[in-house]
Amino acid sequence: MEPARWPGVARDGRELFTPNAVPGVRVYGEELRASGGREYRRWDPFRSKLAAFLLRDPPADTLAEPRAALYLGGAHGTTVSHLSDLWPTCPIVVIEKSPATFVALLGLARRRTNLLPILADAQLPERYRADVGEVGFLYQDVAQRDQVGIFLENADACLADEGRGILMLKIRSVTQRSPAGAIVREARERLGRAGFRLVAEEPLAPFAREHVALAVRR
Repeated sequence: MEPARWPGVARDGRELFTPNAVPGVRVYGEELRASGGREYRRWDPFRSKLAAFLLRDPPADTLAEPRAALYLGGAHGTTVSHLSDLWPTCPIVVIEKSPATFVALLGLARRRTNLLPILADAQLPERYRADVGEVGFLYQDVAQRDQVGIFLENADACLADEGRGILMLKIRSVTQRSPAGAIVREARERLGRAGFRLVAEEPLAPFAREHVALAVRR
């Protein structure tokens, strides 16, 4: 096990790991491995699009720990649990719309106290912006048509002037008709017009088909 280029992440060959914040406890059945006196959790790129993105070798500061983070689309907590490992002092507000899925997030947050779940619709940031405050990092993984619009509205509501973000663009959630390249190009242009600079753009195949990760900075 060796340090990867992103702070806190370890790797063994192509496999990625994060230090387990709750030793002995798995979140989604992942492998636990001891190394150098610490326990690590394998970060499965087939279960987490962020792990798939890292395997594309984005910049070293992609996962630099912010003072606070907003995560849109928490689902069952697979990816956000690894961010919880990497950012032990960072409060991570997790927005999830589904009441059934939210129960799993609440269970996760009982063990990982830096996770702060909110049951809300990511399309309506005005309903939770007062609870979130200003964040340095915005992560979006929601399957909606206007994914870029949702990202930008949440950035306007909560992201600091020099904040960073990652948008996991689910191409076929936007439209079934337009070519993938055109959808990505439009997303990139909208982010640029809104004042974001593209840091990295990576397709996530074979781990997630027709998904593209867009990492940006204001």
